[in-house]
Amino acid sequence: MLPTIALVGRPNVGKSTLFNKLTNSRDALVADVPGLTRDRRYGRMEVEEGQVTLIDTGGLFGEHVLADELTGQTQLAVDEADLVLLILDGREGVTAADEDVVTYLRKSNVAFLPVINKIDGLNEDQIIADFVRFGFPAYAMISASHNRGLKQLRETIAQRLADLNIVLNPTPVEEPDGIRVAVVGRPNVGKSTLVNRLIGEERQVVFDMPGTTKDAIDIPFTKDGTDYVLIDTAGVRRKGKVSEVTEKFSVVKALQAMERAHVVILVIDASEGLVEQDLHVLEYALEAGAGMVIAVNKWDGLERDQRDRVKTALDRRLNFVPWVPLQTISALHGSGVGKLLGRIEQVYKVGLFDVSTSLLTRLVRNMVAAHPTPAVRGRAIKIKVATRAGAHPPRIVVHGNQLGSLPSSYRRFLENGFREALSLLGNPVKLELRDSENPFAGKRNVLTQRQLDRRKRSIKHRKKSKKSS
Repeated sequence: MLPTIALVGRPNVGKSTLFNKLTNSRDALVADVPGLTRDRRYGRMEVEEGQVTLIDTGGLFGEHVLADELTGQTQLAVDEADLVLLILDGREGVTAADEDVVTYLRKSNVAFLPVINKIDGLNEDQIIADFVRFGFPAYAMISASHNRGLKQLRETIAQRLADLNIVLNPTPVEEPDGIRVAVVGRPNVGKSTLVNRLIGEERQVVFDMPGTTKDAIDIPFTKDGTDYVLIDTAGVRRKGKVSEVTEKFSVVKALQAMERAHVVILVIDASEGLVEQDLHVLEYALEAGAGMVIAVNKWDGLERDQRDRVKTALDRRLNFVPWVPLQTISALHGSGVGKLLGRIEQVYKVGLFDVSTSLLTRLVRNMVAAHPTPAVRGRAIKIKVATRAGAHPPRIVVHGNQLGSLPSSYRRFLENGFREALSLLGNPVKLELRDSENPFAGKRNVLTQRQLDRRKRSIKHRKKSKKSS
C-alpha cells in the first residue's frame, strides 16, 4: 500500500502547479484564478526509491473560510492522507485563511509539513519571519513554477514518512493463489451487485469508517474450476445511504486494489455511458499496469436504439485504448457475467507473457525495418535486441544505442507494434529503453613502447619542420 500525501491550502497558493511538478504531469488545471480546482485529483510521485499517492485538493473559499472544519473535499483528502503538505504563499504572507487551516490541521491530529511556495526573488529570512507566529520548527522553501527546492522537498517528505514509521518500500507479502480481480467504478454503477453475483452469495459489503483499516478485503472463490481472489473495494451503495463520508476512502482503496490485481473490472452504467470519472479510473489502472476489462452494466434496461448509441459513444471515447475488451452485463440478472469471467481469464493468461527473446528481437527488428528510427545529430538511433522483463503487465526491455533520444511517438509505435503482433488483449505494455554500455568507457588506451617511440619521433619531426619554415 502506497503512502498518501495531500496538498492543502487556501486558493491560488500553487497547489496544482506543485502537483503537476511532483507527478510529472499536467493533470491539474493551473491558472491565476482562485478556486479553479474544485475536486480531488490523484497522482503518483517518486520519492527516493519508492512512490507515494499525491492528492491535489481545491482551495478554501470565502474571506474567513474556516471556523471549525475545512470544506468537504479538502477534509476528505486530509482524512485519507498519511502526511499533509500545508502550502503557504511566501509573497502574500500569512492570511486569516492560513491561520484557520493551521488550526484545523492541529485539531485533526494529522502529521503535516509546512511548505512555503513562491519564494523566487525574495529573501528567505524575511519570508520565514512572517510565518514565525505559527511556531513551526522547520519549513520547506520552494518555488514550484521554477523547480526550486523540489529535490529537497522530496527528501524532506521521505524523511518525515520515515519518522512516522511509514515504509516506502514495504516487504512484499505473499499474495493468495488465484487470479486477483479488482472491481472498481463510480458509486451506484452496480459494483456490489456484481460482487455478489461473482461470488454466488448475498453479501453486505460495508465501507471503512474513519480510524479503521483502509485495506481492501480478499474474497477467494472458484468458478468453473478456476480459482479467483476478488479484491473487494465496493461500499454500501443503497439509495439514501450514500454520502461523501461513505465515499471517503473509495479512490485510495481503488488505487490500492488495482496495484495488487492481475485484472481490473471497470464497471460503468450503460444508461449514463462513459463519464470523466470513469476515464480517470481507467488512467489509474493503466498506470498501475493491471489488465483491464470494462463491464457495461445494466445493459438489459436499454432499448435497441439506446444500445446502438451507447456502443458508438464507447467506441469513440475509448479509441485510445482499443485493446481493452468490453463486456455488456446485467449484474442484477446475471446475463453476460459468465462471458465476463471468460474475458478475465483470457486477459490474465495473456498477461503471463511467456515470450522468447528471439521472437521479441525479430519483432522489433521488423518494426525498425518498416519504419526506421530517426537520426540524432547525424547518427541513427540503433535498436539491437528486445527481451522479456516481466509479466502482469507484459514488460519488454529494448536494448540499443542513443535510446534516450528516441521520440515518444516512436516509443508508442513500438508498444502498439508489440501489442498487435502478440495479441496482448486487455494488457498495457511497459517498455523500458536501455542503452548498451560502452566496454571502453572510462578506460585509457595504454600505448606500447613502440607506439610511444613513434609519437616522440613524430613530435620531433613537426618541431623541425616549424623551425625550417
